[in-house]
Amino acid sequence: MNKGLAAACLLACGAAMAQPDLAVLERQVADAERTFARSMAERDHAAFVRHLSEQAVFFGGAKVLNGKAAVSEGWQRFFVAKDAPFSWAPDQVVVTADGQLAHSTGPVRDPAGKPIARFNSVWRLEAPGTWRIVFDKGSPWEEPAR
Repeated sequence: MNKGLAAACLLACGAAMAQPDLAVLERQVADAERTFARSMAERDHAAFVRHLSEQAVFFGGAKVLNGKAAVSEGWQRFFVAKDAPFSWAPDQVVVTADGQLAHSTGPVRDPAGKPIARFNSVWRLEAPGTWRIVFDKGSPWEEPAR
């Protein structure tokens, strides 16, 4: 093998093994989460559904909603009233080293702005720049330690 071909192979392997820019991906997920939350604030159920993976699983209450259609149907009730029953925003996003999965979490607030729960969402990169929710589960609100 000549030196030029060997160098080209090494460059190609290096490019294939390049690590994703996790800071960029974390910003993408945080932006996706904020856009997802805006769908609730703007009462746009169709926009909400566009953020769901086909395999989405949402935990809440006694019933687990399994699949995009079930989550869409189960959450339709939150879009009926003129005003949103709650809001949320991420305060932490972490992306796996391979850049394929992410976890976002943050407070869920009642209409008056009081924290009432914490959301936890797992996102999957389903196409370049397109993150969709695979898992979502809330937990009771706990005041941060001081």
